Amino acid sequence: MNAGAITNAMTIDVEDYFQVSAFAPYIRRDEWDTRECRVERNVERVLALLEAHRVHATFFTLGWIAERHPQLVRRIVDAGHELASHGYGHQRVSELGREAFAADVLGARRLLEDISGTAVIGYRAPSFSIGSGNLWAFDALAAAGYRYSSSVYPIRHDHYGMPDSPRFAYTLPGGLVEVPVSTVRLLDRNLPASGGGWFRLLPYAVTRWAIGRVNTRERQPAVFYFHPWEIDADQPRVRGIDAKTRFRHYVNIGRVEGRLRRLLADFRWGRMDRIFLPQVQAQAPAAAARAAAPGAAAPRREPAQAQAQAS
Repeated sequence: MNAGAITNAMTIDVEDYFQVSAFAPYIRRDEWDTRECRVERNVERVLALLEAHRVHATFFTLGWIAERHPQLVRRIVDAGHELASHGYGHQRVSELGREAFAADVLGARRLLEDISGTAVIGYRAPSFSIGSGNLWAFDALAAAGYRYSSSVYPIRHDHYGMPDSPRFAYTLPGGLVEVPVSTVRLLDRNLPASGGGWFRLLPYAVTRWAIGRVNTRERQPAVFYFHPWEIDADQPRVRGIDAKTRFRHYVNIGRVEGRLRRLLADFRWGRMDRIFLPQVQAQAPAAAARAAAPGAAAPRREPAQAQAQAS
């Protein structure tokens, strides 16, 4: 790892295997409490993995999980990681509507703060479900007290995506910072470079190349994500699911932990808040000065270009 390397954001979406959106047609919400819950042991493994590599990360945590495992939430915070919100019950923004979404994100934030005793300022929508059809969600997040979101995936996908969105962090008119998960631009198309199912499906070398390209060619920090269930090869198999869902969920699941060890060693990693919020604040005075200058153009969204962070 280069001593002067850019610090990338390592993020974990804390949910259990039975809560993924792809299983929604097969597992009812009222069945969740009857399923074997494996999130606690899996998060403990993630915490040990991060500690071994001296990495602090951001944990986007469901309120449903926090309510049932408050000690786990405190363990995350006590280990020096950032606690952020993933909403309460892993419902897509498009499923909730404006009023229900506003109540969900505010309630989840208060719950996490009450349990952890620390401020919660970050949010990630389940299944990256903020897109061109529900941009009002950003206003709801700002009103609920969040300072940043990582809810947009600038790709084309059958379940989510906003390919025309900026690829790197930007500040919205209301002051909320949106930090999209990472992509690489190739042949006039955004390709995923940030974890999830692609990390399991493709050889590790592809992820290493993609993050390296974001760091060296574009001089930007990457945002990587994974789920605790992705290191759990022994999780119960959900029966009756279609072949596409089965493949997407279980492909190469036994290889993820080893790949994560390589990833943590190959790049420099940190928390979302420490990577993206300081440089947004630093840019504010410069943006204000530009706006006040004679003949200044009308205000627009300010890119939150993150600077390389050396050790």
